[in-house]
Amino acid sequence: MILEIADIRIAAGKQAEFDAAIARGLRTVIGRAKGVQGYSVNKCIESPERYVLQVFWDTLEDHTVGFRESPLFAEWRAIVGPFFAQPPLVEHFTVLVKS
Repeated sequence: MILEIADIRIAAGKQAEFDAAIARGLRTVIGRAKGVQGYSVNKCIESPERYVLQVFWDTLEDHTVGFRESPLFAEWRAIVGPFFAQPPLVEHFTVLVKS
């Protein structure tokens, strides 16, 4: 299993709109992607324009090739991309322990 972490910064004052958009994008797009085991989105208390998205994938390629090179990626970016203040920082991790 691979954990994708996306550190997202959005434009100030757009939190409520982004909250609705990312929830919709996760349900309608990410949920249909091959290899997705689950996801969560976390909203920062100290910096309200910062979010951390976690997506669990079967393999790295399920994200980097299967999703990123599919029409689903364009759908996803159309929903959440307009809110980005800068491109998200995305990194992948090997899960060592998960409860």
